[in-house]
Amino acid sequence: MKPRRKLIVNLALIAGFAVFAGVSLMADFKPGRQIGATFTSTLWEMMKLLPCAFVLIALFDVWVKREMVIRHFGHGSGIRGYLWAILLAGTTIGGLYVAFPLAYSLHKKGAKLGVTFAYIGFSGICRIPMTLFEASFMGAKFTAVRLAVSIPLITIAAVLMGRYLTKRGYDITE
Repeated sequence: MKPRRKLIVNLALIAGFAVFAGVSLMADFKPGRQIGATFTSTLWEMMKLLPCAFVLIALFDVWVKREMVIRHFGHGSGIRGYLWAILLAGTTIGGLYVAFPLAYSLHKKGAKLGVTFAYIGFSGICRIPMTLFEASFMGAKFTAVRLAVSIPLITIAAVLMGRYLTKRGYDITE
């Protein structure tokens, strides 16, 4: 799709949503009002989080040397790369909003594709605050079982996807 046409389509979708939310508010259409309220709440949370997250990602991009990423996350890292991915994902705040740009930065600095995929998967399940919150409600045994099952499955899937896509010359584009 041409950039101008894509812009027009995106603006039309945004305008359509705004009209829907406005009409729902005026007509007291409850599902539409809930959709609008959820959108506003989510947008507000993202606006509070994303600027700080992007500053931290930019600092990571500038301060962390390419050689260090290659040594710890690159092709010669072996299983250590996946362990580092678990550690980095566990300490990443902001969920997948932050994980995707950080994964992109890791890959561009030389991280193996499989480790990059593993980091994204681990970011969804291994964040320390989320894990503690889950353990307090579901119990430590449940959390331990979930992690014991999820971590190997994500690792296996990431290794297989990384090998498959690397053999076919796949690369993350700009």
